[in-house]
Amino acid sequence: MSPQIEHHKTLVRQLLEDDISRGDEAMAQRIIHPEFVDHTNPPGMQHGLAGHLAIVRLFRAAFPDQWWQIEDVIAEGDKVVARTTMTGTHQGDFFGIPPTGRSVTLSGVHIMRIADGQVIEHWGSNDDLGLMRQLGVIPEPNAVA
Repeated sequence: MSPQIEHHKTLVRQLLEDDISRGDEAMAQRIIHPEFVDHTNPPGMQHGLAGHLAIVRLFRAAFPDQWWQIEDVIAEGDKVVARTTMTGTHQGDFFGIPPTGRSVTLSGVHIMRIADGQVIEHWGSNDDLGLMRQLGVIPEPNAVA
């Protein structure tokens, strides 16, 4: 594996473990590119370090004990793909959903593009429906006999 590819994987580990899971904003300042775009985030939280920090703070306020476990990581060229499992306890407001105290598990797949030694772009897909069911916002479907 090339040193550049290993560096790209390290950036993604730092993003998920140190920046997002631990809330290390100094790490975010080192690894998030000034022109960062997150195609997954809601409007107002998609661009730059400020947008990134806003969504991380929102998630950390809602799930202060969250941990983003990296299940698999694959890198090629300027992109890194990580399959993740987030666990946490819903202890704060989450997009208008008051705290439930429920433990949640959220699976996802994330693609990060690296430029100039920093994360510049993110696309992701999480099991948001599963999360809403775990929080009790959307009921489980009736069992089919």
